[in-house]
Parts: sequence; structure tokens; C-alpha cells
Amino acid sequence: MTISTARLKELQSRSDADIDYSDIPELDDAFFETAALVAPSAKTQITVRLDSDVLEWFRQQGKGYQTRMNAVLKAYMESQRRRSR
Repeated sequence: MTISTARLKELQSRSDADIDYSDIPELDDAFFETAALVAPSAKTQITVRLDSDVLEWFRQQGKGYQTRMNAVLKAYMESQRRRSR
């Protein structure tokens, strides 16, 4: 998802008091009694060969493009796991 510079500036200029939290439920003690800390999985550095157009498209999405590439691959992996069950 991309956001225009103008929209980003508009959002940054808002005060915290202007944010509508009415659709977000309060987290009470019951929530935290069952909440579990989930640490991110470890990453492994590799070298991978990609088509130039694929890499360029992800790079054009901006900062975090490698994380997004990982998310796409992970979603595919999980869908294949569910499919094979």
C-alpha cells in the first residue's frame, strides 16, 4: 500500500486527541492473562537470483521491500502447507 506525501503530512499533523479509537476494544486484565509474547523468527542471510523486473518492482515499493518479499514467500509457503494437508 502506498500513501501520498500530502496524505502522510496530513496524518502527521493530527494531534493524538483527534484520533478516533472508538472501534478499538480496550485491553483489560483478562486479555493480558492469556497474551503470549511472540518473537520474530530468525532470519538467514542468503544470496538469491531474481528476475530484474521482480526486484525492481519490490524496490519501487520503498523501504522494507525485502521484508515484503519475505512476507509474499511466507504466504505462499503457508498456502502450500494448508493445501497439502
